Amino acid sequence: MSFSSSWYTLLDELEELADDATLITPLSNDRFIIDSIQDQRIIIQFVDKDIDPNQPLQRDQFETLYRRITDATGGFELNRLPPDADAYPAVWSLHPRFEIDEDQGIIIEREGPTPSQLLDTQPTQDASEADRTEPDLAVYADALLLIDALERHDVEYLEGMDTDALVNIYTLLSDVQRNANELRQDVRGVLLDRLHHDQPVTGQYGSVQRASRRNRSLKDEDEVLETLEAAGIDRERVTSVDSNKVDEALDVIEVAESDVYEIDESEYIRKADVHEEQKETRLQGLKDQLAAADGDEADELREEISDLEARIEELTEFESGRSFQT
Repeated sequence: MSFSSSWYTLLDELEELADDATLITPLSNDRFIIDSIQDQRIIIQFVDKDIDPNQPLQRDQFETLYRRITDATGGFELNRLPPDADAYPAVWSLHPRFEIDEDQGIIIEREGPTPSQLLDTQPTQDASEADRTEPDLAVYADALLLIDALERHDVEYLEGMDTDALVNIYTLLSDVQRNANELRQDVRGVLLDRLHHDQPVTGQYGSVQRASRRNRSLKDEDEVLETLEAAGIDRERVTSVDSNKVDEALDVIEVAESDVYEIDESEYIRKADVHEEQKETRLQGLKDQLAAADGDEADELREEISDLEARIEELTEFESGRSFQT
């Protein structure tokens, strides 16, 4: 099929779209709608961008991408697109024979009908009216308890708080941190299978991108020393005192630890125990309070729940793409 024939097939598909039909770009996950359709270009309008939301997509650029897709073996890699150009493959995906495979990070031509980047535009139940399902996650329960504790105490003035309140908050902070990090590791494992190269992916609260780091460990000591000696480096220049061997020596000689170590002591707080029964009792009380509410009180509690869930998301959200760590 020629480009000209494919182009007009694409325009026909665009003409059939509803006015509010929304597409999503495969790399940046930006949502947009088709604003106008012309023979030489397509005007799109981004939904979430406040600055210059309108963008013209030129026919000659569609043709260039068409050639690259049809000439490529096994599909055209999306990461090879110029910056801010991933709206083009999103639009091409509306053509019956072009498909975006996000798992492989490619756009490819198929023989038969293919899925598109068109989002489901069917009416959905308002989020405030939808049934909410409590996730069976330790971090959710601990975050709920933590927020309850923070709302009951003036944490902006820690010095004025009772010791038991400080202990409770410290314990919950520790539990949230531990459980959030475990969940973060699980989420990271799934994301690593979905992110491609260094392209950032943006969500509602931030963005992430795949990164890599280089770890080193020395080979066998004798091998390293022989290699360096062969290159003209004396052993004495790269050998150092081994702290493990020093500790072994201190066990059999009368030398004070301070004679061979620089010692800097500092104090810290360590969580010694967690009162799980008390946490579960308080948590169930909060749940029962929410479940028993009705009328105007229920509406107020729904608003509080919404704020509460937003705060829980903030406690467990990802770091920005720039500071994302693997």
